[in-house]
Amino acid sequence: MENSVKISPKFKYLSFGLMAIGVIALIVGFLINPQRTWANYLLNSYYFLTLAIGASFFLAIQYITQSGWSAMFKRVPEAIGSFVPVGVILLSFVLVFGAHSLYHWSHTEAVEGDPLLAHKAPYLNLPFMIIRYLIFVGLWVFMILLLRKYSLLEDKHGGVEYFKKSEYYSKVFIFILGFSFTLGTIDWIMSINAHWFSTLFSLKNFASAFYHGSAAIILVVIILNHYGYFPLLSKYHLHDFSKYIFMLSIIYGYLWYAQYMLIWYANIPEETVYYTRIIQEGWKTPFLLDIIINWAFPFLFLMLNAIAKNKKALLFTTSLLLIGHWIDLYLQIMPGTTGVNSIGFIEIGTYLGFMGIFAFMVSRTLSKAPIIPENHPFLEESLAHKLHH
Repeated sequence: MENSVKISPKFKYLSFGLMAIGVIALIVGFLINPQRTWANYLLNSYYFLTLAIGASFFLAIQYITQSGWSAMFKRVPEAIGSFVPVGVILLSFVLVFGAHSLYHWSHTEAVEGDPLLAHKAPYLNLPFMIIRYLIFVGLWVFMILLLRKYSLLEDKHGGVEYFKKSEYYSKVFIFILGFSFTLGTIDWIMSINAHWFSTLFSLKNFASAFYHGSAAIILVVIILNHYGYFPLLSKYHLHDFSKYIFMLSIIYGYLWYAQYMLIWYANIPEETVYYTRIIQEGWKTPFLLDIIINWAFPFLFLMLNAIAKNKKALLFTTSLLLIGHWIDLYLQIMPGTTGVNSIGFIEIGTYLGFMGIFAFMVSRTLSKAPIIPENHPFLEESLAHKLHH
């Protein structure tokens, strides 16, 4: 079995270089257009946080279902989940310093002159929002660190004691996530358009986090395999990974369709205002790209088993999905904040900066423990996985 991942100095320098680009983009952005910069900061901090939460949810699901095929790879979702403590700190700056640039309801004079915002004010106010935030992210960080602790203890002592604890606390974790992520998404994203609401919005974003977090896991596994790790990665593992993407693409497409079509069909002004702005005011291209990249392409492309078991095909699909996730969040955040569909240095530079932090944290965690969890009770099943023909 190989040891922990060795991170080359070149990769570290690349991560630091991306961070430097991000810092420059933020400095330039705050000097020329603070609102646009805060919107991009929110987009990217939420984007990478959702990847980490989605990967952590994937890990919890593997424990709860006692999945054997994925046991070999569990260090990868653990590593991606390690970004959560950093991600919640980064996102907190939006709530503390950038709220007035992004959330109309955060202005006292706006609330006083708007009966609807005044009605929502007992819940939708900054002090209470920050309290909720601290509770939610505190629970996330605690549960992720707890699962990581039991995983490392399992490595050290073997047996099934720590696996059973991981399984139990994974059940607790997904319950916490289901409640807290739902409310958090309403707070941080949907409340940008405080006069609009959708009962499917939070569910769609939660499914999207799971979907794109799973894509990030697959991407990292394939990249590590390219550099000599996971030598026993087989077409059967790839097939199971691709089934997650295929299944979640259907769920994503259904929720996208259900939210849009029901609002379109009901034609209620308070609801349709969200989509009429997107379609009629210059956002039609990202609107169409969202559903094409996140649903149509993976659904049609991975339908063939030969493609679903192909490393290069999965590498391309998951890379494209990470772009699709950014487009989806861009469409959720920008129309209600900047109101301008423009992608330039601020957007690209901020994304690269956050990517540098994300890559550094994930690689750092991968280097801290053996990449193969040798004492996992289902490891042999994972290594010998050949269920599909």
